[in-house]
Amino acid sequence: MMSSMKTDTRTRILNSTWKLLEASDGSGVRMADIAKDAGVSRQAVYLHFPTRSDLLIATTRHIDTVKEIDERLTASRTAETGVDRLDAFIDAWGNYIPEIYGVAKALLALKDTDEAAAAAWDDRMRAFRQGCHAVVQALKKDGVLSSGLPPKQATDALWAMLSVRQWELLTSDCGWSNRQCINYTRTLARRMFVADRR
Repeated sequence: MMSSMKTDTRTRILNSTWKLLEASDGSGVRMADIAKDAGVSRQAVYLHFPTRSDLLIATTRHIDTVKEIDERLTASRTAETGVDRLDAFIDAWGNYIPEIYGVAKALLALKDTDEAAAAAWDDRMRAFRQGCHAVVQALKKDGVLSSGLPPKQATDALWAMLSVRQWELLTSDCGWSNRQCINYTRTLARRMFVADRR
């Protein structure tokens, strides 16, 4: 019983942090605000998450779990070719960004002045970068990675191409639909990363 209560309290804290981050638009979220929203004491928050960095990192990972990111990436991870993996990865990530954009936007706005937000952002970007690296390695293994791109630079370029900031520019600033953004990115990525065999 005690274990399930602990889990329930932890989940309430994570969900409150998620909600407040989305609503904050980068104005900052205090531990006291999270405790109040979750209906627990500040001490309870610190019992589960000793630092604000621990809490924000756990929240971003919690979002990935709730949004079933591993399931979304199944098509990419099980693709038979590197090109199919590239397409599936872009599709999965492109459809995921709109669902996490509120939290991503808040962390981006905070990260230059807030160490905890920077730690949470960096933690998720490392995981995302690993996905980009796996795609590049699949292209290399198939012998179709563009010869002008060493794997590290290809990973860097793919990671930048699929960034939340680029998605935001195309959708918010330029008025593209998410589907247009995904299709454009897939076409550009194939031209950039896949060797022309003609």
